[in-house]
Amino acid sequence: MAATLTIHDETTSGQRTNTFSLDCLTEHLTVRELIRARIYQEVQDYNQKEPEYFSGLVEPTNAERVLNGYKIKAKRKIDWEEQFKRALEGFERNRFFVLVGDRQAESLEDRFEVKVNTEVSFVKLVPLVGG
Repeated sequence: MAATLTIHDETTSGQRTNTFSLDCLTEHLTVRELIRARIYQEVQDYNQKEPEYFSGLVEPTNAERVLNGYKIKAKRKIDWEEQFKRALEGFERNRFFVLVGDRQAESLEDRFEVKVNTEVSFVKLVPLVGG
């Protein structure tokens, strides 16, 4: 039985900046599998439509950070595997953290149960200027 996760991107102040759904075919996921599924879906959505801005979890190579996400300098397809690699590195370097329900994931191998009402938040941390 498939379940749908509700995914939110949040700021550290709790403001939601992006919300979308992710279909899951398994009852349990690791954080690594969750990040992989998210990256794959957002890159495929971008590559099919090629909008002006990419609003994904991590900044693609040769992109500029703008208010609406990332502007790709030269129109091109984004490589989901490269994005996935960068996302794993970002998680391990504490550039963002993942909340599943009200519990913070501590490692990429943390497993959680996928239920009908499971909500997941990706909270991006912003580096301090001059710090």
